[in-house]
Amino acid sequence: MLGLKIDKKKVLSTLFFIAVFALTIWTVFSGEDLSETFELLKKADDKYILHGVVCVFLFILSESVIVYYLLHSLEKKAKLGHCCLYSFIGFFYSSITPSASGGQPMQAVAMRKDGISYAVSTVVLAIVTITYKAVLVIIGVAVLIIRPDAVMQYIEPVESIVYLGIVLNVGCVAILLLLVFKPGIVNYFARKSLHLLNKFLHFKNFEKKLATVDRLTEQYTGTSEFYKKHPLIIFNVFMITLLQRFLLFAITWFTYLAFGLNGHSIALIIVLQAMISVAADMLPLPGGMGISENLFLEIFLPIFGETLVLPGMMISRGISFYTQIIICGIMTAAASFILKRKNEQNDIDIK
Repeated sequence: MLGLKIDKKKVLSTLFFIAVFALTIWTVFSGEDLSETFELLKKADDKYILHGVVCVFLFILSESVIVYYLLHSLEKKAKLGHCCLYSFIGFFYSSITPSASGGQPMQAVAMRKDGISYAVSTVVLAIVTITYKAVLVIIGVAVLIIRPDAVMQYIEPVESIVYLGIVLNVGCVAILLLLVFKPGIVNYFARKSLHLLNKFLHFKNFEKKLATVDRLTEQYTGTSEFYKKHPLIIFNVFMITLLQRFLLFAITWFTYLAFGLNGHSIALIIVLQAMISVAADMLPLPGGMGISENLFLEIFLPIFGETLVLPGMMISRGISFYTQIIICGIMTAAASFILKRKNEQNDIDIK
């Protein structure tokens, strides 16, 4: 029965992904002259497109470096190559599930097969997630507080969506920080919520669900200890994550160059792409599909021009998201053969 449930979830997730993808294709390309668009795509400079693909690889591998760094700071042996596999797995499942919810559980499973306990993987992945989202929040909040004219003139038409994205991201980071530093509070409200829902839904194995909440919140205790004991490591992780984010945003800059465009700075292009990520990151859509494409068309219209904004979006989004899915999907399949479950005696717990 458990296997059947997992299969159902995978099927539903896949169907949802396909449905959102189909709707995205329809909303983006409806009424467009595709023959002209593909002719313009052929004129893009392959050299800069290759630069964009390299950025995707470096973006993924940056997380691998962070995971490797954190595991070794916990004195846990880990191969860098296997840390790369964890990242490929994480980004693949994050890309195909709403709000990137599927990535970390699958990474934790992969680490467990490598002999890394859930207690350790929880610490590592919690730090990775909090930092990854915190960088985005800081960029978004800074832009909306400073409100530089060079940026605001482009995002003003979609400012309300950006605000929504910031609120959702701030809320997510706040909950994660509470889970890390005040797990008792999260546990209390989670248990109260379950009791309330149980009155209406009458859960099967209700006590088991409560035990799961207790276990999950308890696992984050080690994360708070790590934050307190290793501030320099946290700072280093933040700086690597900042670079990681900029690598992905820089793909739009290389797309801009691929069409021979000039007149706008790399800083402007990167910040605008960052604001798209701020708006779309927490929405319940796989990889922000649909909203990311349409925001690109809206924000970058004055920069790419009416003729090139659609092919520009296709290249930028095609590299940063769809190429990433293909790469990570292939490596995720390979990981199932490479990662081997170790003996129970090799299981390690954070101390």
